[in-house]
Amino acid sequence: MTRELVVEEVGPQALVVDRGRPGWAHIGVPPAGALDGPAHALAQRLVGNPPEAAGLEILLGGLALRVTGAATLALTGPPGGLRVRRAGAPERVAASHQAVHVAAGDVVVVPAPATGLRGYLAVGGGVAVAAVLGSRSADTLSGLGPAPLEVGTRLPVGPPTAIPPHGTGAVGVSVAPDAVRVRLHLGPRADWIDDAADRLRTGTWTVAPTGDRVGVRLEGPALERADARRGEELRSEGLVGGAVQVPPDGQPVVFLADHPTTGGYPVVGVVDPAELAAFAQLRPGSSVRFSPVATPPPA
Repeated sequence: MTRELVVEEVGPQALVVDRGRPGWAHIGVPPAGALDGPAHALAQRLVGNPPEAAGLEILLGGLALRVTGAATLALTGPPGGLRVRRAGAPERVAASHQAVHVAAGDVVVVPAPATGLRGYLAVGGGVAVAAVLGSRSADTLSGLGPAPLEVGTRLPVGPPTAIPPHGTGAVGVSVAPDAVRVRLHLGPRADWIDDAADRLRTGTWTVAPTGDRVGVRLEGPALERADARRGEELRSEGLVGGAVQVPPDGQPVVFLADHPTTGGYPVVGVVDPAELAAFAQLRPGSSVRFSPVATPPPA
């Protein structure tokens, strides 16, 4: 009998994610994948899955899943824990960032985190939905991949591929920050912004409440067009994850995994890939500062 995760409750958003589907931008397909890649990878490792396995990305908790067969789960991301409900037994709380064993019929609840935004739930064997263009990730922009979870969704679970690691217990957890400074590789259109490097270095922006998996909107000092570029328009150009685009109002947008593959506003820089995961956990009102550098981002 195939094991399944059956959705009994769902919060603001819960999606199937893996490492994404890079390499399809030429046909307009975003990379998608987990916004907080390190948290997703850690969850997979804790349950003995290979790094390419699929799990769940859960925005602000609220998800309850019934397991139809014995399973090993792990929740990572912001610190917190899982609640496990079993018929005829008191509810138990299991810490996050460690493997948790559950029995057939148990209901696992992911509560809202006290900090951060997104938790990552892995199950031994991985979420075995069908792959599309080499990935099981949902893509909220193009609509590829599995639909967002809703009550009644049934997710097949693959056979375990390895025994979860022993002897580590819970791993160290970092509290999601409410202020970050990230490295920004200038270009390709920094010359379109007046004194771009200095303005980016000295400015402080806050995360707007309108962001999603496509991008994080920032509010703060406007990045104004250079005099030589006023009134000019760009042809659409390719975009990458971490691109910081400046629309006409001067308020920057940091693109995330479900970003469009082209855009017509100037990109003043690209957030270093090693630091982009922080934007997955920044709540509205969080503070963002940039450290601009002239070197190109790693390939």
